This record gives sequence, C-alpha cells and structure tokens, in this order.
Amino acid sequence: MKYVLSIDQGTSSTRSIIFDQNGDQKGSHQIEHKQYYPHPAWVEHDPEEIWKNTKLTMQGALESSGLDWTEITSIGITNQRETLVAWDRNTDLPLENAIVWQCRRTADRIKELSEYKELFQKKTGLILDAYFSGTKMEWLLKNSEKVAQASKDGSLSFGTIDSWLIYKMSGEHVTEASNASRTLVYNIHNREWDEELLGILGINESELPEVKTNASDPLGYYKNIPIGGALGDQQAALFGQLCFNPGELKNTYGTGNFTLLNTGNKVVNSKTGLLSTIAWDLGKGVTYALEGSVFVTGAALRWLRDEMSFIDDYTEIDANASPSSNGVVFVPAFVGLGAPRWDSSARGTIFGLTGSTTKGDIIRATLESIAFQTEDLLGLMKNEANLNISDLRVDGGQTKSDLLMSIQADISHISVSIPKERETTALGAAFVAGLGNVWEDTDSLKELNPTVRQFTPTIGEEERSTLLQNWKRGVERSLHWTD
Repeated sequence: MKYVLSIDQGTSSTRSIIFDQNGDQKGSHQIEHKQYYPHPAWVEHDPEEIWKNTKLTMQGALESSGLDWTEITSIGITNQRETLVAWDRNTDLPLENAIVWQCRRTADRIKELSEYKELFQKKTGLILDAYFSGTKMEWLLKNSEKVAQASKDGSLSFGTIDSWLIYKMSGEHVTEASNASRTLVYNIHNREWDEELLGILGINESELPEVKTNASDPLGYYKNIPIGGALGDQQAALFGQLCFNPGELKNTYGTGNFTLLNTGNKVVNSKTGLLSTIAWDLGKGVTYALEGSVFVTGAALRWLRDEMSFIDDYTEIDANASPSSNGVVFVPAFVGLGAPRWDSSARGTIFGLTGSTTKGDIIRATLESIAFQTEDLLGLMKNEANLNISDLRVDGGQTKSDLLMSIQADISHISVSIPKERETTALGAAFVAGLGNVWEDTDSLKELNPTVRQFTPTIGEEERSTLLQNWKRGVERSLHWTD
C-alpha cells in the first residue's frame, strides 16, 4: 500500500490527512489558527503560526495513522489562495503578518486603478478587486518599512501560502499555475508573470516564485520525500471531485463558497463578474475553469456561534433552525460581496425582523443565504458557458448539514451530490501529488470518490420564485453601504 500526505492549509485551520492508494483516509490531524482584525474589514494571519501548525498536523496525522515518514510516497499541498506572505530570504522569517484573501485594505486602491480594469481582466481572467494578491504586494511595499527595505536589499520574497510552506519545507521559492493565476499579475494565456501588470503595481519579478507545472520535477523535498504537487484549494476540490471534463462543476462550502466549472482548454471570458482561472497544469496543456466566489458562508455560521451565541456547536444548526425563515432575509456581506456584484462597500444586513422573530428564524435565514449566494453563481455559469446544469457536486464542512443541502437542492432546483470523501480539497491535493508514482493517470482516479448521497428538489416553482425574489430585494438594499 502506498500513502500520500496531504496538507490542507485553510483560512481558519491547517489539516493534514494521509490517504492510501484507494483514496481512503488513514489518519488526520487539524489545528485552528488565530484570526487578526487590526482594522475593520482587515484580516491577517501569522505565517509562523501556520508553519508551526503545519508541522504539528503532519506529525499528528502520522501518529494517528500508525505510519512513519518512510512510508509516505509523496506530499501534496492545497491552500487558501490569494493570502499573501512576504518574507526575507536572509532570515527565512516573515516580514509582516500574512494579508488574508478576505482583507479589504486595498479597496480604495482598486478604485484608483479602475482605468486598468479591462487590461487586468484580459490578461489574468480576474476582476480588479482587493481579493487578489497583487495589490496586497503593492500595499506592503508602500506601507511596510521592513518589506521596502528587503526589496532594496534584494532579499524580499512574495508568495501565496503554498509558496511559503514549500519554502519552509524545502528552501525552494516556487509555486504552480493555479495559485499564480490568483495573484493579479500572472498572464493565464502565455503563462508567465506579466511585465506590464507588474510595472503598474511596482513589483519586481525577482521577488516572485518560479511557476512550475504539477507534472515537472517535485516542487521540493521534505525529509527526503518529494512534494509531488500543489493546487489552490478550490482547484484541488475540483480535482478531488473528479471534474476532469469540460462542463463538470463543484461547489465547496467553507469559510466562503466557491463554485468552479471545468471549461477545458478554453478561457471563458465572463461578462457578469465570474472569474476565468487556471484549474491545473499537468504538463499536457492547461485546463481552465470558470469560477464564482462567495466571501461569507461558513463564516456566517461561525458568527452565529462565536459572536451571537445562537448555537454552541455547528452540529446544533439543523435542530435549532426554524422550518421557515418567516420572511427574514440575511445578506452576510461582512466584507463586501463577490460575484456577481463585486461591491466592497456592501455590508451584512438582516431584513424582515418582527417582534416574533426567533433565533431559529435567523439560523434558517443564514442557511438560506448560503444557498441563495450559490444559486446566484450557478445561474451565471449556465448562461456564460451555455450549459444545462443538472447535478452539483458538493464538498466542505457545511455539507454535514442535511438541511442546508436540502435547501440548496430546492433553491437551485438541482440534484446535490455528496461524494464518499467530503474532504475533497485535501483529496485533490493528494491525487495531483500522487500522479505518476501512486496513480498512473486521471483515469485511474475516477472510481476512487463516488457519490454516496444525493438531495433532490422538494418545493414548487412558485415557492422557489418567491424566495429568490425576496433574496434579491435584500441584496439590493445591502449594496453601497459604506460609500
């Protein structure tokens, strides 16, 4: 039996899972890390804490599996994508806290760059938004004396979390195409750092990692084990859901929701706020994807638990939710709205409150908000890619809520399919890392993660239409709140 260790470094925690060659979990370990909010709508992480937790979870996964390092064939990495780390190659230490993908500190700068909107989208497939890494780099160069000095000294390294972990594990400053395509300075057509975009933001290419394919030599070595591959978290979930063919799509329910549609070797240029991105590069030509992002879904459930004390544990959600929201609409725009509105100034709002509104109504409205935001993305994808989508493959922690999955099937009028392995982000990273030495090719993966549960619609079109109409009214009222 061969084993792959998969590191899943997410927004709220780090998890390491060991998979065997049948795609089954052998052992795992997870540790949450601290969230820093130095200013409203700013979010930071401590890169050293993430690295420490990565080491601890790897060792914990080995201990829980009863294996040792000599039995691991390959290591895979998947990560929160747009989160940026700046470190000094002379000390191997971070220069500042990591700026998290959710952080909106560069929103004003995005407005100043509006004249370049079409240029950035044409070259990168991305909307010009504070979500991505490029303006985070520029902000650090302008606002951190330590980062500016390291740039002058020629010792500055910028990287997304995958690049940071690979550097700490192996000393190599590298990344791969799916993560590079989220930086706002990587040309997804000719697949190289774009000189013109770098110039606009004042970034030196020498400070960026080398972009490698997942079919090239290992990205590095840790304890003499090859780091066989890496993928950004959403691309890894697409891979783990076995969406290898154009037209296949998945939705991941995490801190935010992310819907990806495989578009094959074609870049679909969205006109409605979706993103064109690189899914993966296995050395046989790039596979592209169309993506929609929802910033706050699981984070809204965490808000119910930690800030509002409506629940003590996520397992209580289904039991405590009302059968109906009773007219309550919750738009959880805590850090603005992503596709299709891309409004950094939107803020969270709750409508329809009355004297009889209960905690259960608001819990139900929170679950519905997750399904509504996902449906917004699915509707756009059907139109952009001219597809009739009948099945949604889902993964992530929120899929443990049967009520949410049932609501999603009703709202989207679609079958919702849950695979055998719900941790498909980690599984996808394991699959891509093990290609060639554990699994021969993608065809050999297709039987390893079958659907084990499916939810189908239970409400009529009239009820569905009313729910969607109320949601749209709520969203319109949440826009431009801080303008």
